[in-house]
Amino acid sequence: MNKNIIITIGRQNGSGGREIGKKLADLLGFAFYDKELIQLTAQKSGIHENICKNSEETATNSLLYSLSTAAWGGAPLGTELPITDRIFIAQSEIIKQLAAEKSCVIVGRCADDVLKHHPNCISVFIHANLPFRVDRMVHLYHLSEEKAEKEVKRMDKKRANYYSYFTDKKWNNMENYSLTIKSSDLGIDGCVELLKNIVQQRQKQLENK
Repeated sequence: MNKNIIITIGRQNGSGGREIGKKLADLLGFAFYDKELIQLTAQKSGIHENICKNSEETATNSLLYSLSTAAWGGAPLGTELPITDRIFIAQSEIIKQLAAEKSCVIVGRCADDVLKHHPNCISVFIHANLPFRVDRMVHLYHLSEEKAEKEVKRMDKKRANYYSYFTDKKWNNMENYSLTIKSSDLGIDGCVELLKNIVQQRQKQLENK
């Protein structure tokens, strides 16, 4: 029986989901995967890393996008699946492999859906009110409030489109996840503490099986 515990984190932009995931992984001694998956996907798929990076959270199989990848070694049109699909398939295989190897925290990449049949996957969605998210973006990236709000909404839309394209589900639907947490209420460290307690409870359950 696979006793690895996997935490997948979907998150609204600016909600602190990545920070929460990294702090949780460090606290539990779990592996942590976010942008690291881009390089792993490029290696597995044979697709240039820049293409893998640019396809993150962008769901499109348009002619323009396919043509734009030719300079990076993209396949000729009509010969196989759209390149975004090929990247997603390779990425999903890597996510399943990592989940089989060790306990870990995985941010984004539709990992909650990819691992929906994993017996010990705890899927989490981090959200927060808009002022909280805008304020974080202002301080983290030194943006004006106007630009920060635009960026928050832009990235939320891209993540929602990406998730819907590959899962046929609504990204922020609470029914897709084991639990949803409002970081603007609990704070970053409060979210980490809550998730730590949940994981430790799951670990005790697995030890008793």
